[in-house]
Amino acid sequence: MERLVCVVIGYAFGLFQTSFIYGKMNGIDIRDHGSGNAGTTNALRVLGKKAGAIVLVGDMIKCILAIVICYLLFGRNNPKMGYLYKLYAALGAILGHNFPFYLHFKGGKGIAATAGFIAAFHPSFIPVGLLLFFGTFFLTHYVSLGSLLVYAGVMVQMVISGELGLFHTSRPILIEMYIITAFLMAMAYYKHKDNIVRLIKGNERKTYLTKKNEL
Repeated sequence: MERLVCVVIGYAFGLFQTSFIYGKMNGIDIRDHGSGNAGTTNALRVLGKKAGAIVLVGDMIKCILAIVICYLLFGRNNPKMGYLYKLYAALGAILGHNFPFYLHFKGGKGIAATAGFIAAFHPSFIPVGLLLFFGTFFLTHYVSLGSLLVYAGVMVQMVISGELGLFHTSRPILIEMYIITAFLMAMAYYKHKDNIVRLIKGNERKTYLTKKNEL
């Protein structure tokens, strides 16, 4: 029951579509511009760096809040399940971000929300995520490639950390955590399927922080 409650709480927070709301405040539906995605990168390209920063922070915070609330409700007094509840909260938040019912299930790709998940899950995940994303981004200027590598890194780190005993829980709980993480990674790769095709063909759009981006 606690697992389901965590997913529902996460989904409710995920419904706060920062880019959609910010776009409406500026007189547009962000989904009708640029890539059509309701996320940080499209907000950056369409509305500028300030919008991109606001959307990034907003989408991170909603996932962080969901994780913190679920941990305080269920995980604080049950340490062996604490990380699992965090994962279910993150799952709900990313599902809510990607598939908001009130926007006909057309949301973002979940990467900024995933950054919130990484920030709130365990401190050791933060430097690895930062290195993979920003290292890739500054070398290639491909946000999508950095995002995909972050998820691969999260999957690998989740398994290594679990096998090393970092989460202090049982084998069945670890397996459940691996399955949820694998599902999140698969969903991210599915949401980026068009980006993957463009990356393979060599015509993926690049994103820059110091000059105007092409839509």
